[in-house]
Amino acid sequence: MSKATTPPEANPEASAEANQAQVQAQIQAVEQAQSPEALMVAVQNLATSQSAAAIPALIAVFGYNNPAAAAIALRAVIGWQEAAVAPLIAQLDEYNYGARAYSMRALATIASGQSLEVLINAATNDFAPSVRRAAAKGLGNLRWETLPSNDPNTNPKSNFSADPSPDQGEAQRRVFAALSSLCTDGDWSIRYAGVAGLQALATRVKELEQTVVDFLNQHQESDRSVRARIQWAVNSEQ
Repeated sequence: MSKATTPPEANPEASAEANQAQVQAQIQAVEQAQSPEALMVAVQNLATSQSAAAIPALIAVFGYNNPAAAAIALRAVIGWQEAAVAPLIAQLDEYNYGARAYSMRALATIASGQSLEVLINAATNDFAPSVRRAAAKGLGNLRWETLPSNDPNTNPKSNFSADPSPDQGEAQRRVFAALSSLCTDGDWSIRYAGVAGLQALATRVKELEQTVVDFLNQHQESDRSVRARIQWAVNSEQ
């Protein structure tokens, strides 16, 4: 009688190796694509991967000067949520502001507390308006429950605390300061983004709601579009 063999699907190690080989082949296809069309197909295939190993390669697509492929990669990266935050921060492109803007859009949509410092720095210091606007959106929509906690009593199995950390109030005040500073920028689109970010912050952090409303009521704005956005924000919070 011949010895029974284990079906591949019943062997976890063999299955993991096969999956790893598949994602590496998909990554290689992206890196070696010889045309925009081939790149699109390769990125679409990689976007379906269930392996976190795909994340850095998807982020790299942001710098390939192919907006359609970048849009596919962006959706896939956002789908990874918290798992994508550290790679996004590590791979921020200092030289390609277009790629940096895609990364900032991903961070803004995920809105993790892990990206607090990066978002503040980008919103207030980056030279590219698209990067600054995306960062402003992210600051307004931060999910405060994901802010890294310095509390030693936090569950050691998690980097995050479900309860407000001692530093959360200070972080929220820093975000308010960053967003309010955007409202005096020379670029009207940055001021607009600052107002939108402040409204989102007031909605999420009720302790700052009146502070935001008071600031916007006192703000002197010359641009009609920004004035209208301020009025909408104030009316929404009252």
